[in-house]
Amino acid sequence: MNDPVNDLPTPPAEATPPAAAAEAAAAPHAQPAPRANRRAGRRRFGARREPAAPASAPEGAGEQRPPQPQPRRTHPLLEQLAGWYPHLFGAQFLPLKRGIFHDLMAAHGEAIDKDALKLALSIHTRSTRYLNAVAQGMKRHDLQGQAVEDMAPEHVHHALLEVFRRRKPRDGEDLTATLRRRIAQAFEASGLTREAYDALVRGRDDKANALLDEAFAEVAERDAKAEALARAFEASGATPEQFADMYGMDRRAVTQSLARARRPQAKG
Repeated sequence: MNDPVNDLPTPPAEATPPAAAAEAAAAPHAQPAPRANRRAGRRRFGARREPAAPASAPEGAGEQRPPQPQPRRTHPLLEQLAGWYPHLFGAQFLPLKRGIFHDLMAAHGEAIDKDALKLALSIHTRSTRYLNAVAQGMKRHDLQGQAVEDMAPEHVHHALLEVFRRRKPRDGEDLTATLRRRIAQAFEASGLTREAYDALVRGRDDKANALLDEAFAEVAERDAKAEALARAFEASGATPEQFADMYGMDRRAVTQSLARARRPQAKG
């Protein structure tokens, strides 16, 4: 199998100019110029005499420090957008409506460059802060900061996967369990059936697909428990508070389970 790197032909060495080659060849055998001529040459070209080196350099003076990482700079156009639309690009990011590029060009076409705007928006929408807003299932917003459309379920799902891929676990934190719970919540918030949601979000990542299946199973288990509790509640003839006290259950948990069992069926 050919190596795509090592099979490349070796580029020829850069040719040395004849004059430079002659100087290089003669340099080892050249005699030093007379002392007076060297001084005259320095006076002719305005060269200054170098100060004498100190007898002994301070300890560590010759050591080279490793280069310090430079702070990441914000794209200048993003800073300008934050000034114009602080509710979208400021301290808090909001998901942007589809077609926001054309809206910005229509509003500021004379002040901004089209290619620069494309790059700035690409950087913005790939940032972790923006993806976090999408992963929360927030609606998309226009330039006035008004919510204008729902976020597509597949965009929420893929934003979740990317946010958790970038996140570093804290001490004892189980990111896999947290991500599975968030996927389950996003699935329930979509109002779709399992089949419809699966068709939208399932990809080629086996690990992500396994988490999706586990989230589906978690939701199904909660639904089954809620339906069983609802049947027992209906048969008891008690109020939710009485039912909770009867079985030593938390009243709030009982109310939530009953609401879950009574919720409308997911749409396809």
